[in-house]
Amino acid sequence: MSTHDPLMAPMPGADTREVAGVRLDIVKTGSGRVKRAIYPVGFRWSTHMKPITHTDTCQHAHVGFLAKGRIHVHFPDGCVQEYEAPAALAIEPGHDAWVMGDEPAVLIEVDFEGDTIARFGGEFATHQEGEA
Repeated sequence: MSTHDPLMAPMPGADTREVAGVRLDIVKTGSGRVKRAIYPVGFRWSTHMKPITHTDTCQHAHVGFLAKGRIHVHFPDGCVQEYEAPAALAIEPGHDAWVMGDEPAVLIEVDFEGDTIARFGGEFATHQEGEA
C-alpha cells in the first residue's frame, strides 16, 4: 500500500512558493486562480503572517474546499467558525485563523485576486457558523 498523499504532492505546472511556512501552489485558470494552500501544524495567521502583512487581521476572502485537516477562524467581534475536512467554506476578510490538531490543513481555493467577493456575488453571509 502506498503512503503517497496526492494532496501533499508537488503540483506540476503550478507557481509554487512558501510564505510564513505555508506552501502555496497557484494555477491561473480563465480569469481566476485555483490555489492549494498547505498550512502546517501549529500555523496561526496572527503569529506567522501578521508580521509580514502588517495588518491586524487577514484581509483576504477565502472560498474553497478544505480537503484535509481542521481550522478555527476567529473574527474581532467574537464570531467563530470551525471547519473539519471535508468542508466547503467561505470566509470573509478581517479574520484570524489557525490549524487545529496534529495534521496540516489543505485548502483548495478559487479566487479572483482582489475581486473575489464581488465575483462570488457581493457580500458574504456575515460570520455564518461553519460545520465542524
